[in-house]
Amino acid sequence: MKKLHIVGLLIIAVAIGVIFISLNNTSSYADFSKAANNPEDEFHVVGKLDKTQPQIYEPQINPDEFSFTMTDNNGLAKRVVLHKSKPQDFEKSEQIVLIGKMKSDVFHANDILMKCPSKYNDGKNQLN
Repeated sequence: MKKLHIVGLLIIAVAIGVIFISLNNTSSYADFSKAANNPEDEFHVVGKLDKTQPQIYEPQINPDEFSFTMTDNNGLAKRVVLHKSKPQDFEKSEQIVLIGKMKSDVFHANDILMKCPSKYNDGKNQLN
């Protein structure tokens, strides 16, 4: 075999290894119950902000910690600690996706995705 063929095969083997490693590190969608049963795994948890519970953000003490209560799609409410600053227009979000792990009875999120209300209704512009 030529050296070029050997190098090509090595590159392909490394690429396949990288793909398998990245597939193992991906998180999946779950609810708080599944996240609590698998505290070592990272999950995406979808839910809504519980506006009846307090939100705690004290940037003068820790600007990278924001806590609130979220109810998942199965109706289970849990305390959430987001290890980032409080997102802008957080209270206006219709739906929240948290990415993180459950520790004890608190979900520790390292990232958040928010679906905010649209300024359009049924595809019609509401500027009138």
